[in-house]
Amino acid sequence: MSPLTDLHPGDDATVAAVHGDVPLRQRLAALGVRPGRPLRLVRRGALAGPLHLRVGTTDLILRRRHAHAILVHR
Repeated sequence: MSPLTDLHPGDDATVAAVHGDVPLRQRLAALGVRPGRPLRLVRRGALAGPLHLRVGTTDLILRRRHAHAILVHR
């Protein structure tokens, strides 16, 4: 397992776990980021900017500190 922030644009992975406080976990679960769900990193923002993810048919933009709480399997 590795944090989502280790992926490169175009990489596919599966969500293994979501850490963080309860509101963050609930928000991510409502957006479809749950263990077992496949995702793709679409692009990385410049200068430690946000990450653009695709989970199913949903596109998400996450801050890197929130993305670091998501562990994935490649």
